[in-house]
Amino acid sequence: MDKYNINTRCVQEGYNPKSGEPRVLPIAQSTTYYYETGADVAKLFDLEPGFMYTRLGNPTLAAIEERIASLEGGVGALLTSSGQAATLISILNVAGAGDNIIATNAVYGGTFNLLGVTMAKMGIECTFVPTDISKEELKEKIKDNTKLIFTETLSNPGLEIPDLEMFAEVAHEAGIILIVDNTFATPINCRPFEYGADIVIHSTSKYMDGHAVALGGVIVDSGKTDWNTGKYPGLTEPDESYHGVVYTRDFGTSAYIMKARAQLMRDLGSTPSPMNAFLLGLGLETLHLRVERHCMNARKVAEFLESHSKVKWVNYPDLKSNKYHERAKKYLPNGSCGVISFGVEGGKEAAMKVMDSLKLAKIVVHVADARTSVLHPASTTHRQLSDEQLIESGVLPELIRFSVGIEDVDDIIADLSQALEQI
Repeated sequence: MDKYNINTRCVQEGYNPKSGEPRVLPIAQSTTYYYETGADVAKLFDLEPGFMYTRLGNPTLAAIEERIASLEGGVGALLTSSGQAATLISILNVAGAGDNIIATNAVYGGTFNLLGVTMAKMGIECTFVPTDISKEELKEKIKDNTKLIFTETLSNPGLEIPDLEMFAEVAHEAGIILIVDNTFATPINCRPFEYGADIVIHSTSKYMDGHAVALGGVIVDSGKTDWNTGKYPGLTEPDESYHGVVYTRDFGTSAYIMKARAQLMRDLGSTPSPMNAFLLGLGLETLHLRVERHCMNARKVAEFLESHSKVKWVNYPDLKSNKYHERAKKYLPNGSCGVISFGVEGGKEAAMKVMDSLKLAKIVVHVADARTSVLHPASTTHRQLSDEQLIESGVLPELIRFSVGIEDVDDIIADLSQALEQI
């Protein structure tokens, strides 16, 4: 279905009913699957195509995985139970104890803690670097045991935009991969594979789901990576847990995503439910419509905030005044996202007062769904970071993360206006 426009693929990809079958993707609410002979099911344990247990695969999940892979331009995808699970599995698939990874320091607070604290306990060292690191400096950070570079298309909540092509070039020169979290941009506004990324992940709980009803994540494999650099023996040497299968030899361009499913999903079990996959599929059907509206509303809200006397600064890449505006035009020409970061005069206390005074926008520990929401990251999602780490991550005390929904933009602006008048 790749010949169709991405808007059509949001609606149609992944499920093509035959005559007399349900028009809408069915929910295969079953943990297991029937086979006529023992020989038939035995073949599945040698990784032949088919379904044997929903932890490893399910018809509903498979349809949505195919759709997302198509939207990103990849060869395959693996749904996970959450965005954090997608981050974890995408890294563990190629890195282990004794290895080093590099990540930009403005990543989402939960990701920062996962990479810098939890993975350190697993023996994986993370080197954090600025988003705007130079090519030469980035090269210097790569060690002999470095396995990957990790970044976000748009950082959460700082909205920093990395130079994806430069990051990919440096990674590939060193024989390692680039993993990009594309949650905020979505494949509607950016497809990182087109700029050299090897693996893309999402928290599907955000724009992809769009309604804040189903946790989930996804890993997408570009299928373009050269794994034979000596860095990834788990992909190029026999896997004894599957009778000596060699993923690059036996699965070709799908080696990475097959290993993630067969080995890590098998052992970690971070599988989403069929119902959650079904709900995600419903969200994907309107992704292209919602993202356009989110961006249109956010631009108007950002312009309003930029002109308000009680607003200290506004961070939104679509504004001409933004330091990432030129990079946004290159990587996100159709718009960035619906999330705005801004700071108010008066610091943390004033920020909390504005947040508490909003009526339409609700305080929730979420972002990027259809309803306008707000949060103070320094005291919530990034609370575990030190003051120094908060500054390094761009999370200032006065920062408010404002997730613009798809309501009437005049109502959103009116709500902000009355809240700002309270300080």
